[in-house]
Amino acid sequence: MILFPAIDLKDGQCVRLKLGDMDQATVFNDDPAAQAKSFEDQGFEYLHVVDLNGAFAGESVNGAAVEAILKTVNFPVQLGGGIRTLGHIEAWLDKGLARVILGTVAVRNPELVKEAANKWPGQVAVGTDAKGGMVAVEGWAETSELSIIELAKRFEGAGVAAIIYTDIDRDGILAGINWPSTLELARSTSIPVIASGGLASMDDIERMTQPEYQVLEGAISGRALYDGRIDSREALARLRAA
Repeated sequence: MILFPAIDLKDGQCVRLKLGDMDQATVFNDDPAAQAKSFEDQGFEYLHVVDLNGAFAGESVNGAAVEAILKTVNFPVQLGGGIRTLGHIEAWLDKGLARVILGTVAVRNPELVKEAANKWPGQVAVGTDAKGGMVAVEGWAETSELSIIELAKRFEGAGVAAIIYTDIDRDGILAGINWPSTLELARSTSIPVIASGGLASMDDIERMTQPEYQVLEGAISGRALYDGRIDSREALARLRAA
């Protein structure tokens, strides 16, 4: 079980949004590379990064901040937000990303995702962000007609490394992961599922150590790590002992 610390980038700063609203952003660090190094020093083994501006723009906006992170840390980094073409994917992987996360394009152009997963095995993940169980796109600004399980089934057997499932209705408000929906998704697909959106406390960490939750690859934590609701060293120790 992997606990991924999250760095969300807006205007070059490390922020957290409330309910996916760009106008409700709290700045936690104006030096994303330093924040990434801090997470590495705390013992985390994998970093989750989102280019929030890029998700809306459809192309990299916080590229300089991401590159600074890659030059600063040694642990693997996955990135989502504004990655829409094979050229985008190749450029980021060439710069040292361990994994790219494809969201909007997974809905708009699933064949591109399958082609990428085949070309770069183990390095392409799908970001499934949902409102009311339906997949949201364009930086969460639009809701599609596709359910999260239907989206997952599109990529069954395609070589996708992971599905990152975010419940937007819980993101950034410390309401707790939507565990029933997340586990339902994980049980419906052979693709590893990473939970995101709302990880709130050490109680959530303890829940993740239970046998029924081992179906997940891991979970992403943002605000709860930044404000100290989750003790990183204790959380990592519990998960490793599970």
